[in-house]
Amino acid sequence: MDEISISKFKATCLAVLERVRRTGQPIRVTRFGKPVAEIVPPAESSRPKRRLGTLGGGRIIGDIVGPIGDESDWEAAQEAPPWDPFPKDSEEKE
Repeated sequence: MDEISISKFKATCLAVLERVRRTGQPIRVTRFGKPVAEIVPPAESSRPKRRLGTLGGGRIIGDIVGPIGDESDWEAAQEAPPWDPFPKDSEEKE
């Protein structure tokens, strides 16, 4: 496994990552000669990649846009509350 100092890795990070991706060979990053990290290529996944917005095999049944229940079932639609939600000030400010 190749080794690279942390200062050189910092200066050439993108190039090192591209090298690991291209060759598939890991690289060890060292600080004062002691390993601090290993840069390894990602594991190949056997699962197909999902794309944003796909259902992944799901089905839509029924109306997904309309309300779930009848408006008459809503507590807020029944009648006005017993208290005034917008009370008027008894004093007018000038």
